[in-house]
Amino acid sequence: MRTPALTLFAASFAALIALPAAASTPITLDQAMSHPDWIGTPVEDAWFSWDGKQVYYKQKRTGSPVRDVFEVAAGQARLVADAELPKIDSADVVYNRNNSRMLVLRNNDLFERDLKSGQLVQVTRGASRITAAQYTADEAAVQYRIGNDWYVWDRASRVTGPAALPRAAKDPNAPEDDPYRSTELRLIEHLKRQKDDRDALRARTDELRRADASMAPSPVYLGDKVTIEGSSLSPDGRWLLVVTAAKGADKGRAGKMPRYVNESGYEETEDVRTRVGRNMPVPHALKLVNLRTNKVQDIAFDALPGVNVDPLAELRAAAKKDPLKGNRPVVVSGGRNAIDWSANGARVAVMLRAVDNKDRWIASVDLGAAKLQPLHRLTDGAWVNYDNVEFGWLPDNRTLWYLSEESGYSHLYTRDSLSAAAPRALTTGKWEASDVRWTYDGSTAYMLCNRDNPGDYEVCAVNANGANGAPEVREVTKLDGVEKFALSPDENKLLVHWSSSYTPIQIATVPLSGGRGGEASKLTDTRTPEFRAREWIQPQYVAVPSSAGGDPVWAKLYRPAQLEPGKKYPVVMFVHGAGYLQNVSHRYPNYFREQMFHNLLVQNGYVVLDMDFRASKGYGSKWRTAIYRQMGHPELEDYIDGVKYMVNQHQGDAANVGIYGGSYGGFMTFMALMRAPDTFKAGAALRPVTDWTTYNHEYTANILNTPDIDPEAYKKSSPIEYAHNLKGHLLISHGMIDDNVFYQDSVRMAQRLIEMKKDKWELASYPLERHGYVQPEAWYDQYRRIYELFERSLKQK
Repeated sequence: MRTPALTLFAASFAALIALPAAASTPITLDQAMSHPDWIGTPVEDAWFSWDGKQVYYKQKRTGSPVRDVFEVAAGQARLVADAELPKIDSADVVYNRNNSRMLVLRNNDLFERDLKSGQLVQVTRGASRITAAQYTADEAAVQYRIGNDWYVWDRASRVTGPAALPRAAKDPNAPEDDPYRSTELRLIEHLKRQKDDRDALRARTDELRRADASMAPSPVYLGDKVTIEGSSLSPDGRWLLVVTAAKGADKGRAGKMPRYVNESGYEETEDVRTRVGRNMPVPHALKLVNLRTNKVQDIAFDALPGVNVDPLAELRAAAKKDPLKGNRPVVVSGGRNAIDWSANGARVAVMLRAVDNKDRWIASVDLGAAKLQPLHRLTDGAWVNYDNVEFGWLPDNRTLWYLSEESGYSHLYTRDSLSAAAPRALTTGKWEASDVRWTYDGSTAYMLCNRDNPGDYEVCAVNANGANGAPEVREVTKLDGVEKFALSPDENKLLVHWSSSYTPIQIATVPLSGGRGGEASKLTDTRTPEFRAREWIQPQYVAVPSSAGGDPVWAKLYRPAQLEPGKKYPVVMFVHGAGYLQNVSHRYPNYFREQMFHNLLVQNGYVVLDMDFRASKGYGSKWRTAIYRQMGHPELEDYIDGVKYMVNQHQGDAANVGIYGGSYGGFMTFMALMRAPDTFKAGAALRPVTDWTTYNHEYTANILNTPDIDPEAYKKSSPIEYAHNLKGHLLISHGMIDDNVFYQDSVRMAQRLIEMKKDKWELASYPLERHGYVQPEAWYDQYRRIYELFERSLKQK
């Protein structure tokens, strides 16, 4: 039963969060945390029709997981009827070299469209998941992969058959090294004749396969001591590159996560990931298969510059660990395009990365000698970026293009793979190039760029060969918040996904002329009338001076349009998650609920600052790696600078500063309250990392190496080591089935605080939520607690 005092508090709280701000439409907590469909579902996949005359896009139905397809023609959008869907394409397409044909993957079936006549031909029906569709070198056929097997569809005959069949198994026909078998074949003539006859038939079949392309190839046996991690078929059908790993490698002890609320009514458990350093990632090997002979050759990594040098040797010695012997372990890395063939199949490039994350290489393969030929090395004493890893071949079949952070920022380069000439930088400056798209003739590259401001994303273009050898980079859009883009089939238009602070992703087209853009035509606005009609507090993009020197810390400021003279406002600092993420941009934020919550805070007397602290994305490698071996230290300096900025410039109350965030933001909330307890009076740590030794390997080992060789980095970077310093008010909030940052992190911190007899803290648990909350009720309850925390601790009574 509710007591009168609680009822009075609830009524006061409900009234308080509904109070209006001077220049914005009032928002309540219940509305801000409700299902985001009330905002309007954003545009998802979008694509041009085959002739470029229409645009299609997908959109989620309100209150449903179902997606519909819409057509935009003559400025009007209409729902595409189910009966029309077989006639249209999808966003997943691959063009041939002169953009006269394209492959379309739709509903996991493969089609080919003739872009002159519009004829659509179905290649597969009901196949298992198809990947890596590509044209053959002569463009007479199409290759694609299902699982580990490669298939080819011939356009003229409409016949589909296997092109390469790699098998992680012993060759059943290979002779066994067995002395008893050899003795039997030597002594028993009948057995010897049978074996010779089988061998003769197999040899003849192999001869016929080489002479008769209509016959299916024989499997390629790679041995039973490996697993197949990936493969890539040359467009001329002659070569297969296969990535393998040792079979049965120890991947470390997995965790068991309890689930207390289930349909069964009983507690259950599920397996979850291993922790950092509990067995290193399994290294890869690279095998080259000659599909004419089925000969398999191992490609050594010895040619990679620096592969035999251990950058962690000093740390390893200090930890009394044995030194590494031979080459460092290497993996084939680069996402979907870790291996890329030239269109004629004559050359191939492979992206490789050291398991310690200090080096990344791009190398071509001498197909005749089965040897690597290094073309590019990116090395970083901290860690090389897992992002901005695109590369490929230009139409001349010899020029490699790639993105690299070698200048300190991600930029576009080209290199002639057949000469010793130095690479050529097509872009330069203190900005980032990403998401590169080349015209079919290789003359112009389009890319995302943030030249004017780190958070202002446009599409830029650059010619491969600029006037007087100096490439000219030019912006072709003026939308500020470009998310991604695609070229039309005739390359005369861009289809752009864009967004803004309070507008979820929409689409627009931009005309192109000579590699320069025209005025954008915005095609959609899927916001609901209710959301569209609201006036929001627009974030101010501010550059906070840094006490560390160098570049400022960019931030989004939320405050009343007019500050009351003489009044001091309680300050709330927001910390985004992921670490390597950019939230101070002109795009629609990942944290759109938090943005509405910031409106609510301003309505009720706070000023709010949301910072892209050091480690954030979009600011170059030095900004990203500032936290190497010291997570939570440079970032905290940035937040203390942010507090000073709010006090000095926006009437912030230095005595009443709060901080909150989720995931990495939860981690940073702990670091703020426990390493700067006199600056931060209150904080809400949501789904936080409390001890980095419990997080995953792929992320954590980049930044802190591994606990066995760098224990001091983990001790310095883990909030649980600073729990004794806590003085302020703390809310810990965590989903109990979080399979990213485990609930155990918060439970261990709670036990530490209990043992230290700390007060003014609480733990809120959500039995059915994972790392990203789903249910509006959980969102509401969490942010109700955050609001109440700030109200009782940051406002003078």
